[in-house]
Amino acid sequence: MSNIPAVALNDGSTIPQLGFGVYQIAPADTAGAVRKALEIGYRHIDTAQMYGNEQGVGQAIRDAGLDRSEVYVTSKLNNSNHEPEAARRSFDATLQALGTDHVDLFLIHWPLPTRYGGDFVSTWNVLEEFAADGRARSIGVSNFQPAHLEALARGSRTVPAVNQIEAHPYYANDEVRAYGLQHGIVTEAWAPIAQGRVLADPTVTAIAARLGRTPAQVVLRWHLQRGDVVFPKSVSPARMRENSELFDFALDGQTMADISALDRGVAGRLGPDPDTFDWVPG
Repeated sequence: MSNIPAVALNDGSTIPQLGFGVYQIAPADTAGAVRKALEIGYRHIDTAQMYGNEQGVGQAIRDAGLDRSEVYVTSKLNNSNHEPEAARRSFDATLQALGTDHVDLFLIHWPLPTRYGGDFVSTWNVLEEFAADGRARSIGVSNFQPAHLEALARGSRTVPAVNQIEAHPYYANDEVRAYGLQHGIVTEAWAPIAQGRVLADPTVTAIAARLGRTPAQVVLRWHLQRGDVVFPKSVSPARMRENSELFDFALDGQTMADISALDRGVAGRLGPDPDTFDWVPG
C-alpha cells in the first residue's frame, strides 16, 4: 500500500489519504484489528478519546514492531473535556494511553455551540498550545460548520488543518467542503459509505458491476477523487484489504457525476446536526 497518496496540509505537513478507523471497535478488540490493518499496509489510524480504545491503538503499533514515525495517528477531544484545563489533562491522558510523546493530528470532536457558553474558541486556543509545543504535529476540528470555522478565524491565528465531517453520496456536505477548499482546510469524511446504506443503491451497484469492483470500492474511490481523506472501519481482514485496493482504477467524469447526483442534502444525513448536538458523556 505504498501507493497511498499523501495530502498536503496547510501547516506544511502531510496526511495519508486512506486510513483505518476504529470507531465502535470494542477496546478489547482494537489492538488485534489495528495490528491486522497494519499488516495489510495501513499507516494511518483514526481514533478518539470518546471511543475508549486509544490504548489498543498504541499497543497495536508496538506489537507490529513499527517505528512511531511510520504510523500517522489521529485522536479527538472528548465532549466532556472542552474547558481548557480539562482539555490539557485529557490530552496528556491520550498520549499516555497511546504510549507516545505526540499525535500526528488532534481534533476537537464536536463544536458543542450550545454548551460551555458556546465558547469552543478557547478550546481551540488550547489545541494551539499542543501544536506549539510539538505534542500535536497538526490540529483540526470535526463536525464544524462554516459559522463555527469563522468563529475560530476571529479568535485565533491558526486555521484548522482538517475538518472531519459526515460525508457520503447521500449527504455530500458540499457547503462545508467548499468552505474548507476556499480556506485550505482538508476534508476528512466519516461514514464514507453511509454506514453501508449506499452500497445497495442501484446507481452504485451498476457502476461496480461495470467496473468489476465492489460497491464499497466505488464509493471510496469517489471520495478519493473528490480530495477527501477516508478511513473505513472493518474488523474483517478481507474487508480491510478490499477497502485498501483503490489505487489501480479511476472513475471517469460522468461516473463521478452520477454518484454525486445521489446527494439528498440534509435529508441524507445520518448523524446529528452540529448546530444543535450537545451530548456530553457523564
